Amino acid sequence: MIKNNNNLLPYLALVVVCIAWGTTYLALRIGVLEFPPFLFSALRQIIAGILLIGGLMLFGKVKLPEKAVLINQAIGGFFMITLGNGLVGWAEVHVPSGVAAIICSMVPIWVILINLVIAKDEKPTFPIIMGLAIGLSGIILIFGENLAGFEIAGYVWGVVFIIVANLGWAAGSIWMKRKNQDSNPFLNAGLQMLFGGILLLPISAVFDNFQTIQWSNNVIYSLLYLILIGSVAAYASYSYAIKKLPVTIVTLYAYINPIVAVLLGWAVLGETLNLRVGVAIGVTLVGIYIVNRGYQFRNLWKAELSTNPD
Repeated sequence: MIKNNNNLLPYLALVVVCIAWGTTYLALRIGVLEFPPFLFSALRQIIAGILLIGGLMLFGKVKLPEKAVLINQAIGGFFMITLGNGLVGWAEVHVPSGVAAIICSMVPIWVILINLVIAKDEKPTFPIIMGLAIGLSGIILIFGENLAGFEIAGYVWGVVFIIVANLGWAAGSIWMKRKNQDSNPFLNAGLQMLFGGILLLPISAVFDNFQTIQWSNNVIYSLLYLILIGSVAAYASYSYAIKKLPVTIVTLYAYINPIVAVLLGWAVLGETLNLRVGVAIGVTLVGIYIVNRGYQFRNLWKAELSTNPD
């Protein structure tokens, strides 16, 4: 992505999100294969939320916000953590981590469709739509390597749950963008993780099989990694980036994540990395570049109109 010197920190935060969340799909799958998935996600987010909020209050002298802000964070936490993270965790019991990352790349598409209805200031231009289409075509090329999975029991429901999770994440991202402009983005992230994790507990009580609980090294290490990297570091970075940058730009992380996930699967698990996958990665990156340029040109055009209204 092209970085604007005036927006260096938000872009750096977005880089953290792009890389870190690309690795978390594998860590999440390792954890939920040996632990009840909804409970696993709940523990991850509750602990991460407490750590982030506690650290900010202890070292940053940050105070809890007023009731209206807390309600906004609870709503954002429901959409992004309870639905977005919780359903993906359940789905990864049945769907490989790389495939889950590929399906989650649909998030920017849902964001654009929702914005077409509710957000006049972020409606996409033709170059932005073209770039998203090109990027999505690259993701489809990667997904073509995994079509045989639809013959596996539970796979279809896993795909459906991930799509619902994508919708929840897209709606939550737009909610954060519209409601959190005057509040601390890092405290917001901590509150969203805490509320979202708490809301996962009753879902866990209904759907999880607690007899499958086992505190193996795989579960402990994946949980620690997801708490510190996937939640505290990456989710806080996401909350900061989405406050400073257009929501459609920020959600392009979903196009980077599958690339990281596929490369990680190849390096760690020996999964497929062939010419088709390489071409797909290149096509995806071209699409992201076009989207970023589209936003730059749109902003320049708006600035010129405001300077020369005639």
